Amino acid sequence: MNFVGRLLGDVAPNFEANTTASRVRFHDFLRNSWGFLSSHPRDFTPVCSTELSRAAKLASEFAKRNVKLIPIALSIDSVEDHLAWSKDINAYNGEEPTEKLPFPIFDDKNRDLTILLGMLDPAEKDEKDMPAAARVVFVTGPDKKLKLSIIYPATIGGNFDEILPVVTSLYQKKIFLKGDFTKELPSGKKCLRYTPQP
Repeated sequence: MNFVGRLLGDVAPNFEANTTASRVRFHDFLRNSWGFLSSHPRDFTPVCSTELSRAAKLASEFAKRNVKLIPIALSIDSVEDHLAWSKDINAYNGEEPTEKLPFPIFDDKNRDLTILLGMLDPAEKDEKDMPAAARVVFVTGPDKKLKLSIIYPATIGGNFDEILPVVTSLYQKKIFLKGDFTKELPSGKKCLRYTPQP
């Protein structure tokens, strides 16, 4: 069972894996939160490092929306590699170069999660001629169902600043079910009413 080829609304796989924090089971980790599951091809690469640096900077914004960030390392990298790489990510952000990030990074040195979640990019190969992990974003709701799926080729970096408003929209739709309030116009046609930004 994997995300790719599944429909929005399908229940996410309840996988278990080691992370930089501990061993976790996906559904237990999420509890009643939204989940932001992202993958990257390889630790210590420039694009992946800047992506996760930005994710670390935006972690508090995602937390305000009850969204747990879960960058999954879908490559041949281990927890030990992730911990060492975390120092670079923190240093890139101008912070103390520690092994602690505001989210766990999953160990997938055997590509088990990559295969389970359908995240391989067959067009990109590593030095062992193995398919690289694509850059994938999955958002799950508190019901553990898939709400969003974005798949980038391994060669294109994701943009967490673009994802935040999408996640906000998904979250607000859940809270404000009838969000399409309209304003009466002289023509009688309905027009969306916009609320000023704070």
